[in-house]
Amino acid sequence: MIIVGLTGGIGSGKTTVAAMFAAYGVPVYIADDEAKKLMNSDPDLITEIISLFGNDAYEDGQLNRRFLADKIFTNESLRAQMNALVHPAVHRHFEAWKKQQDYPYVIYEAAILIENGGYKNCDYVILIVADKTLKMNRLKERDDSSTAQIEARMNAQWSDERKKAYVNFTLQNTTLDHLKSQVEYLHQMLLSME
Repeated sequence: MIIVGLTGGIGSGKTTVAAMFAAYGVPVYIADDEAKKLMNSDPDLITEIISLFGNDAYEDGQLNRRFLADKIFTNESLRAQMNALVHPAVHRHFEAWKKQQDYPYVIYEAAILIENGGYKNCDYVILIVADKTLKMNRLKERDDSSTAQIEARMNAQWSDERKKAYVNFTLQNTTLDHLKSQVEYLHQMLLSME
């Protein structure tokens, strides 16, 4: 089974592209979504997160995402420590999930696939790029975040230019139709590689 990594900066359109692949019947694993679920359900992971950030990391039994975002996107050391807790748990979960799939390839979508070395576990990597202004506008609408919060998150990730050295395919997110045609082309190509 081919593992295809899907990545891109915050607000680049990863969720949209993942949905396009899923519409073809491709199994898609959204690492960030699964990480959030694990941070709320895995007792060992919860204990480790509380140990690192204190009791404020959870509110009413649920992960306090805003509190954690404020901590990790402004402190590189805390972000690295958090990633060291979460990424192994997600990797184990993905490996179990992958064994249950029956398709020529799967999509593994992760925002920091390259930064955390996860690309090494993929046969191919797709990078989605979009104009910074477009990404900022999407994020302001989606997350109700301030410009400063968005820029802190963007600055915590590698630039698209730096990521390009690690990828096999780059999708330009300009219009929805253009994105669809690029995904269709890649889908057919990946099916032919099995």
